[in-house]
Formats: sequence, structure tokens, C-alpha cells
Amino acid sequence: MVWDRQTKMEYEWKPDEQGLQQILQLLKESQSPDTTIQRTVQQKLEQLNQYPDFNNYLIFVLTKLKSEDEPTRSLSGLILKNNVKAHFQNFPNGVTDFIKSECLNNIGDSSPLIRATVGILITTIASKGELQNWPDLLPKLCSLLDSEDYNTCEGAFGALQKICEDSAEILDSDVLDRPLNIMIPKFLQFFKHSSPKIRSHAVACVNQFIISRTQALMLHIDSFIENLFALAGDEEPEVRKNVCRALVMLLEVRMDRLLPHMHNIVEYMLQRTQDQDENVALEACEFWLTLAEQPICKDVLVRHLPKLIPVLVNGMKYSDIDIILLKGDVEEDETIPDSEQDIRPRFHRSRTVAQQHDEDGIEEEDDDDDEIDDDDTISDWNLRKCSAAALDVLANVYRDELLPHILPLLKELLFHHEWVVKESGILVLGAIAEGCMQGMIPYLPELIPHLIQCLSDKKALVRSITCWTLSRYAHWVVSQPPDTYLKPLMTELLKRILDSNKRVQEAACSAFATLEEEACTELVPYLAYILDTLVFAFSKYQHKNLLILYDAIGTLADSVGHHLNKPEYIQMLMPPLIQKWNMLKDEDKDLFPLLECLSSVATALQSGFLPYCEPVYQRCVNLVQKTLAQAMLNNAQPDQYEAPDKDFMIVALDLLSGLAEGLGGNIEQLVARSNILTLMYQCMQDKMPEVRQSSFALLGDLTKACFQHVKPCIADFMPILGTNLNPEFISVCNNATWAIGEISIQMAITIGRLGYVCPQEVAPMLQQFIRPWCTSLRNIRDNEEKDSAFRGICTMISVNPSGVIQDFIFFCDAVASWINPKDDLRDMFCKVLQSWRL
Repeated sequence: MVWDRQTKMEYEWKPDEQGLQQILQLLKESQSPDTTIQRTVQQKLEQLNQYPDFNNYLIFVLTKLKSEDEPTRSLSGLILKNNVKAHFQNFPNGVTDFIKSECLNNIGDSSPLIRATVGILITTIASKGELQNWPDLLPKLCSLLDSEDYNTCEGAFGALQKICEDSAEILDSDVLDRPLNIMIPKFLQFFKHSSPKIRSHAVACVNQFIISRTQALMLHIDSFIENLFALAGDEEPEVRKNVCRALVMLLEVRMDRLLPHMHNIVEYMLQRTQDQDENVALEACEFWLTLAEQPICKDVLVRHLPKLIPVLVNGMKYSDIDIILLKGDVEEDETIPDSEQDIRPRFHRSRTVAQQHDEDGIEEEDDDDDEIDDDDTISDWNLRKCSAAALDVLANVYRDELLPHILPLLKELLFHHEWVVKESGILVLGAIAEGCMQGMIPYLPELIPHLIQCLSDKKALVRSITCWTLSRYAHWVVSQPPDTYLKPLMTELLKRILDSNKRVQEAACSAFATLEEEACTELVPYLAYILDTLVFAFSKYQHKNLLILYDAIGTLADSVGHHLNKPEYIQMLMPPLIQKWNMLKDEDKDLFPLLECLSSVATALQSGFLPYCEPVYQRCVNLVQKTLAQAMLNNAQPDQYEAPDKDFMIVALDLLSGLAEGLGGNIEQLVARSNILTLMYQCMQDKMPEVRQSSFALLGDLTKACFQHVKPCIADFMPILGTNLNPEFISVCNNATWAIGEISIQMAITIGRLGYVCPQEVAPMLQQFIRPWCTSLRNIRDNEEKDSAFRGICTMISVNPSGVIQDFIFFCDAVASWINPKDDLRDMFCKVLQSWRL
């Protein structure tokens, strides 16, 4: 067919029949399951974008070609939506006007699918900044709400709901002359509409403006709340869901208005948390999570606890559909390879100097529970998880006062003959662990052995939840004599790491990592047994669990430290790690957890890592170099070169830090033979804070390990470190401060040593540096470097005693920082101090 590049665009635009058939053919082909056909169609569609009236054909198919089937018409609209997203600024005015008028004329199409597609198209155009350039859009949609025709009213409301979701901020600004002043009262009128779909749209529209405390809504807040209460018993689940969502948000922003009705609201939410529709129940369950964060929670809820706790506990059972989706009847699946979508994208956390492990807060528990229940076919957040999280936060509010309501239920659940009920009891026990720990202690001597037994339950889902719950009590287990609980727990958990069910393997690995953090060197006597298990798991695990295994090994290294540096342990652990390392390509994201793991192992093994360090070091430098080169290409020609994934560079910098920390002075040769300091100079100026954070950590570690290579670059590095002392990026600031401190200490040591070798030349300047020198050196442990530096300072004081007069107290303070100086150094101190007494 012939495309006319210069077609004059008019509203009366008519398609060329041949062109229309070609596009319909493409739309049909694009619904083919064959990916090759899909790819070809995609290329053809891209080519057609160069013709100005191509988009007219797409809107024509969507709105005018009623003879076509609905999926094809809708698809045409969705392709047009993608074109609007990508190329809207290039559409000729005539095409834009034609699309806009067709959208408004067809918002009331008799097909719900077509109405929804037109709504999506309208909001996409609106979000491209066109709300300003389409002044009649909002008035027109609002007037269509009053249409006698249901389809027109519903279509207009659907479009308005999408616009409220996508453009809430601009709707509440002066740019559009504050249309919400008219829209919100208008929406409130429809809360009592006879159609449930319309009522649902109306509540959903207003809900978009609660959290931002939009003034137009705050003016009508009492009317809004009154209307919500009127909808409380609505027969339509979607309306009930939106009512619950509104009340949850109002709890955060207008508690003052809810307080007088709080008793009734709590009673209502109790009912809704048990709603037959799980989406409504989930939305209502969020109420308890949000209420628990409010100071008034304790007083408001206390009399409702006898009803609320059983409701939450009941919500923690797997539903029948959950069990089907989780393949709860499949016990052995370890030989089935993971599909790629099973594996969540990982994000590397940059190295923070003296990084503390997060306390087990609610966020982390959610993560832990996600790890237990996560499955691609099940929503990450569901009623079970929300109920468990709510119980967790309430346990933190009420502490042991919650136990009288929980213990009778637990007794029944934990020993129940039905595995689903028993499993929920074990989850309950884990959920209250943090908040009710003190009150639970008397019961733990009986419960922990019971849980350790449950690790051998015949149901995989029981075994996996038991791993998690036991990890929540790991702190208590470790506080008891090791043979009582730690040893049996560790033995059973290690068996579960080698379970034949992948979900159990994953839960056991995560639980064992928590146990490692709590037990630390208590695990040293069992290291051979632990490593034996973890190394065997390498040969057994599928893709997803391998990534968790790396974490368990890294945490073990962090926990036992140098105790891992024994030839027999190194021989067990390093070959499988290096084998994986050699198998992975530079662009494989599985490198992230492996590099993190190796960083911990290198730090722990210290000199034991020497045989493996050269290829590891070189590859890390290459990863940094590659990423920087790719970033430069992308900056210069963004159309031709993709932006690199800087996580590769961050993880590589962190492993280099681990090597420097573990190998100390042994890394000197590797640094000498590489361009790492030049690369670090670039990394330290990167736009991404995490890159700067990791490069400053490496700078500090290299300063400690091989200062002679850092020294020539200090003049370049110090100004960059200074500009990063910005508390807005707290981790970057911390690492920059630490690096400056390490450089200062090394400079002080260098000054001291210089003074030892040539005191006559350096001593005259003593007064200029003695105070900062003393304050730097007082903070480091006794070691050879400190020894030589202090010998130098004592020698300089004997040459120039007057240089220390004003700051003598600082010298005394620095001397007092020594725990065990060598005898001849102690004599030097005595001489200096005695000369001052004379």
C-alpha cells in the first residue's frame, strides 16, 4: 500500500481501505503466541510510526470499526497508547485533535473493554502534560457523569478515576485553576448512585486525595465520612473495599474526625476483616496495621482484643486456593529447575563502614515472611501475611498483655491434627516472638523442642514455616547452654538445608543465616559439620536457592571470622565458590550475591584467601573499568549505548574492600600492578550515591592496607571527600568521614616516622601538628605502626621541648591510649614526662 507522508489532517479523516486491511492483519498477527511472529509485527509497527496518519488508523479501529472483534479493537487502542507514551510530542496537531475528539465521543461505548481502553488512552494523553493543553477534557468528563446513559456515565467515571490516580498532584495545583473544588463535591453526589460500579468509581476517585490532605477534600471531610458510613454495608465488594481503603487512609490523616466514631469503626472493620471477599478482607486488615502505629491504639483497641485476636489468627491459615497455588501437595521438587520468573531481582546494598545488622523490625519480618510464602502465582501481599504483620505490630504495642488472648488459641493450634491449622499456629508463634518474648520465656523450654520436632513434619509447608519461627527465637536459644537447644536446632536445620523440597531449603537457609548472626563464635566447634552441609547444598540446589546459599555462607564468614582460616575449611569451601565464580559471565546478575559472599569470606580468611586473590582482584577491577567505560559511552551517545547496571561496579568495589581488609599488606602487589586508584577517582565522583559510598569504603581500606599507593593521590582525593560530607546522604557521608580519618591516621604515622629518622628537620614544626597528631593517634590500637610513630614524636620532643608546651595535655592523653607499650618505648614516655616535672 502507498502511505501519503503529506496527508492533510482533518476531523473528517477517512482511512485508505488497503492501509486499514494491512493494519488489521498486523493486529491479528500480534495476538499469535509465536514469539518470532510477534517480533516481526513489532518491527513493522515501529516502521509505521514514521507515517503521520498511522495513529489515525489506530484510533479509527478502536472507536469506529464496530464490525471488528473487541480484543482486536482494544489492542489497537493499547498500541496507540504506547505510541502516545513514546512519540506524542511528534504527533501533528491534526492527528492529536482527531484522537482527542474520538476519545471523548466514544467514552460511552457499549463494550466495557473498549470503554476501559479509551479511558486508558485519555489518561495517558493527560499525563503527557496535556491536561493544560486539553482544557475541555475535565469539564466534558464531569458533564458526562450526568448522562442518562449508563455506559457514558461509567466510561467517563472510569477515565476520571484513572486521571485522578495518574495526575493527582497537578489536579490540586494552581496550574489548572484547582478543578478539584468542583470535582470533589461532584464525586460525593455519586456515592448514593444506584449502580455499584459508579459508586465504586466515585469512592476510588475521592480516595486519591486523602493522603495528600487536598484542601478541596478537607473542606468536605465531614460529608465524605458521612457518605462512607452510609456505604458501609454495600452489597458490592469493590465498594466495600474502597470504603475500607478510605478509612485506613483517614486513620493516618484525619484521626480527629474518626475518633468520635472509633468504637463503631473498629466493630465494622472486625466484620470486614472476615469478609467473604478476600480483597475486602485484606483492605480491612490493613486497618489494624495502621492503627497500631497511632499513639491512641493501646487505649482504643484494648476492649476489642478478645474479638480481634481470634480474627487475625484465623486469617493466618492458608486458604484452599493458596495451597493449590503453592503446590502444597508437592513434597519433593528439588530436581525441578526454577523458572526465571521464580527469581526475584536482587539489589545490592552498598558497603557501609562498621555496618550494623538491622534489628529485626517489622519491615524485615515482612521480608522474611515473603521469603517463606513467596510464589509467583500468589500475590506477595495477601490476607495471611497482612494478618501476621498486624499480629506482630500489636504484639509490639501490647507486649505480654496480649498473651492471655493468644495462649489459649496457641495451645489448640500447635498440637492440632490438621496440618493447615497447626501450620498457622506455628506462624502465630513466630509473629508474636519480638513483642511478647519476655512473657513467652517460661513456655520456650517446652515449645522449642516441639518446634524442632516439627522440622521433620511430613508436610513441606509445616517444615518451612517452622524454620522461620525458630529463627525468631534464635536469640533465646543461643542464650541457653549450647547442648540444650542450640546443638539439636542446628543439627535439624542443617538437615532441612538439604531437604528435598525447595521451599524448605530456602526457609532453612534463611533461618540458619539468622542463627549464625546470633550464635557467632558459638558455632566454631561445629564448623566442619556446617561447611560439609553447605558445600553439599551447592551440588543439590537449583538456581534460586543457590543465591540464598551464598548469603548463608557469607553470614557464616562474618559470624566466625578468622576461625574459618584453617586449611581443611578453606579446602572444603573455596573450590565450589571459585567454580561458580568461573562459570558466571561478567554480565550475569548472579555475580552480585556471589561477590558479596566472597567479600565476607575474604575478610574472614585473611591470608588464607591469598591463593585465590589474584584472579578475583583482577576481575573486580575489570568489572569497575567496564562499567565506567559503558557509562561514558552512554553519556556521550545515549541513543546508541545503554546505561550500565552500576550494581556490578558497586559489588566489585565492595569485594575489593573485603580483599583489602582481609589481606592487609598482602594486597600491595596487586594494587601496584593495577589502575584501581585512577578508577576510584572516577567512582568517587559518580552521580550515584551508592557508587561513591562504596568507593570511599575502599579508599579507607586501601589506606590501611597499602598507604604508599594512596599517598600520591591524596591531593586529588581530599577535596572530593570534603564535598561528600553531606548528611543528606548519610552512608556516603559516614564513609567519606571514615576515609578522611584513616588518611589522617596514616599521615600522622608518617609524620611520626619522619621525626624518628630525621628529628632535626621535622621537630621545629612540632607546634603546628602536635595537637591533631595526638588526637588522631589516640584512637588506634597498639601495633607496630603506632609504636614507630610514638618513638618519632618522643624523639622530636627531646629535640624541641617548647614545641609541645601548649598541647602537653594532648600528648599525655595520647600516651594514656597505650595498653601495653614495649619496655624501651615506655622508658621514652617516662623520660619525656619526667623532663616536664623538673
